[in-house]
Amino acid sequence: MKIESRELDGAVVVALVGEVDLQHSPTVRKHLMDLMFERRPVVVDMGLVDYIDSSGIASLVEAYQAARKNGTRFILAAVSQPAMRVLQLARLDKVFALADTVEAGLTA
Repeated sequence: MKIESRELDGAVVVALVGEVDLQHSPTVRKHLMDLMFERRPVVVDMGLVDYIDSSGIASLVEAYQAARKNGTRFILAAVSQPAMRVLQLARLDKVFALADTVEAGLTA
C-alpha cells in the first residue's frame, strides 16, 4: 500500500496504490482525516487500488462524512474495477461523488 498526495488546482489529490485492507486502512484513515482539517477539496485517485475491504471503505466513509460536515468536496476518481465492485455491493456508488478521472474530479 502506498499513499501519494499532491496539490493540484487548489485541491489535494490523494492517490491510493495497492491494497486498502485492515493492515493499511488506519494509515489511509489518518491521512484523509488530517486533510479534512485543511478544509480543501480532496480528490481520492483510486485507479491503482487492487483490493479494498470493509475497513478501507469505512475509512473513505468517515472522511466523506467529515468533508460533508465542514462543507468540503470529497470525490473518488478513476475508481478501479475491484474497488468499484465493492462500492456497488455496498451501494456506496450512489453516496460518494464519483469522477471518471482525477481531472474531472477537480472540476466537479
